[in-house]
Amino acid sequence: MSNQIKELLDLVENSLSVDGSTVKVIDAAKFRKNVGKLVERSAFASDSTAGWSRFLVRSAALELGIYPASIHELYMARGRGDVPTTFCTPAFNLRALSYHAARAMFRAANKINGGAFIFELARSEMSYTAQRPSEYATNVFAAAIAEGFVGPVFIQGDHFQVSAKKYGTDPQGELKAVRDLSIEAMDAGFFNIDVDTSTLVDINLPTVPEQQALNCRLSAELSAFIREHEPKGVTISIGGEIGEVGTNNSTEPELRAYMDGYNADMKKLAPGKPGLSKISVLTGTSHGGTVLADGSIAKVTIAFDVLRDLSRVSRKEYGMGGTVQHGASTVAEENFHQFVTNEAIEVHLATNFATMFFDNIPADLKAEMYAWLDVNSAGDRKPGMTDEQFYYKSRKNAIGPFKAKSYALPAEATTKLDAAWEAQFDKLFNLLGVKDTMKYVKQYITTAKVTPKLANYVKEAVAAEDVSDLSD
Repeated sequence: MSNQIKELLDLVENSLSVDGSTVKVIDAAKFRKNVGKLVERSAFASDSTAGWSRFLVRSAALELGIYPASIHELYMARGRGDVPTTFCTPAFNLRALSYHAARAMFRAANKINGGAFIFELARSEMSYTAQRPSEYATNVFAAAIAEGFVGPVFIQGDHFQVSAKKYGTDPQGELKAVRDLSIEAMDAGFFNIDVDTSTLVDINLPTVPEQQALNCRLSAELSAFIREHEPKGVTISIGGEIGEVGTNNSTEPELRAYMDGYNADMKKLAPGKPGLSKISVLTGTSHGGTVLADGSIAKVTIAFDVLRDLSRVSRKEYGMGGTVQHGASTVAEENFHQFVTNEAIEVHLATNFATMFFDNIPADLKAEMYAWLDVNSAGDRKPGMTDEQFYYKSRKNAIGPFKAKSYALPAEATTKLDAAWEAQFDKLFNLLGVKDTMKYVKQYITTAKVTPKLANYVKEAVAAEDVSDLSD
């Protein structure tokens, strides 16, 4: 055994044993108490102990009955009418202190026997939060271990999006970047991927099918690639998107044009393979919301009827679970139950949890982060912007550079933040009907427990990319 591995085992008080690439949990209680030490090594080590920490956490999680899973079969059961439309699966982008936030999320789920909830990370977020898929997944698995959660864990690649700008100059290079990211994510335990080529929809073309044609073809190409490379025994849940481009709400003709074109292309590229489990649509929201001059967020009016009507078409005509709502963090909480009553299958939430982070950290750290933004994000300050608008729009860029200082917060600060996050998860899980959804998860999720490969963890780090034009 190398000195590095011995050092890691000492960190967790030798609650694990390692024989080659075989990891065993010797003392579960002791490991739960110490797993956070591997999280920090995963986040900050510059040598192979980062990869080894991630491998140990995932392997130990599997030993403890915690495993990455695809939500595909549950959504398809919803599409068949076997699962009721009494809940909407929340998908959370945990940008800052994601291990702490994930622990709060698992605590909230454990109280109510919740099972249908998703952790996600967008391609764009990986850069400014300084979290590649393997680190993010490690934070989630470690959080499940620490909180005694048992069962399938759904981790999702959100907005694995094609940059229209990069596609315009180097289409094959940009598609390769998304394919490579899909492999990296699946290796890390992301068994749910939202393919997003809606950036390439051309609303200036004369007919809806023509507008959606490139979106259909490239979505199908990326889906076929995922099907070819997904782990044995796993059907990755793949989401498609028609609602990122343009200012108008999505329509039934757009949904039909996209799905008909996508299914025809998939039949050619991957005959007999499953297609999409859900479809993202535009209903009047925007990512992060619209911040007013005083720093408050403009009220959002969601076309809930679009979610309902297109969910019904997607289930009845195409067998999918339903529609997905993006950019919902800025929706008034009293309206959240409408995602359930209007039959959305999934809702994505990110901005409010980042806002809670900045609202709860010590004032001196917040001031330091804002001063950093004044220098390093100055290009984001548009003419006429107030300070409140500038900091709200740009502050996510400080999350990665200040990751170490976030981890080093005093205990009273993290305790305050953890409590605020947990209370918010409690509220949202209640509004979205997550209570007792573990029974549906247990009934329909039969994903194979995939053994991680050490070579996917102890390897050269992936370089960050410019993703400033992509959605969160």
